[in-house]
Amino acid sequence: MKHEKEARRQKGKYHKAPRPLLYQKIPVKVFSEQDRGKEGTIQIDLVEHCGQSASGEFIYTLSCTDIATGWHEAGAVMGKSQRRVSEGLLLARTRFPFPWKEMHSDGGGEFINDHLYRISLQERIVFSRSRPYKKNDNCLVEQKNWTHVRKLVGYYRYDTKEETDILNSLYRNELRLFKNFFQPVMKLKDKVREGGKIHRRYDTPKTPYHRVMESKVVLEETKERLSALYRSLNPAKLKRDIDKKLTLLYQVKHHAQKVESKKKLQPSMVTFFIAQPETVSVT
Repeated sequence: MKHEKEARRQKGKYHKAPRPLLYQKIPVKVFSEQDRGKEGTIQIDLVEHCGQSASGEFIYTLSCTDIATGWHEAGAVMGKSQRRVSEGLLLARTRFPFPWKEMHSDGGGEFINDHLYRISLQERIVFSRSRPYKKNDNCLVEQKNWTHVRKLVGYYRYDTKEETDILNSLYRNELRLFKNFFQPVMKLKDKVREGGKIHRRYDTPKTPYHRVMESKVVLEETKERLSALYRSLNPAKLKRDIDKKLTLLYQVKHHAQKVESKKKLQPSMVTFFIAQPETVSVT
């Protein structure tokens, strides 16, 4: 394979990567260029639940994070088609306590497509994207992908409708309430370089709920509704409900694995006929 690898390397060495017109319409923004002071700048990303194999269709977690407050919303979608991802984004947008002003994604085709671009124009949402292979441009949602998704649902493969329903029930109810109302988050204030060392300073840890309540952009009616919801919540009960749904998700997953393994081990229906030796009578 040495000659074949060298030929392909030379072929792609001077090949210019295609840049469709749509990529030119959606500007590239690094993290420092994104507005971190006002609510409504949302970083979006997909987390795949394919297990050890990326073949076939499986579930993705659509993760959305506000830069200013740290408010996080998520949803499970089967596959990453343009329509399903766009519908998931519109549903997640309705659960935010403030309107979206800008959404920032990576360069994947599930986001950079004409369908979602037209929606951003209709809703008057600024659409920007990250540089290729630069996860730091989308760093806040990448953090939430670990703390809000991977640490809870793990790295199993989920690919059934029942698992999708359980994940959506978890993301849209208990998990969002527990993380947004009771999990404090630190925000980076500034970085100072002294010689070869960088000193970082953080603000006082606050929950996304408290940051929303301190905002001057959020409507008073929304704050009153959130305050009433906050007073009605019990964090211990939310944690128990989260554990119950995660246990149910793992049970459904292991049951599906057992059924699949039984199908593989099921003997074939082909009947094999073995010739019996003839009996010879000796007189």
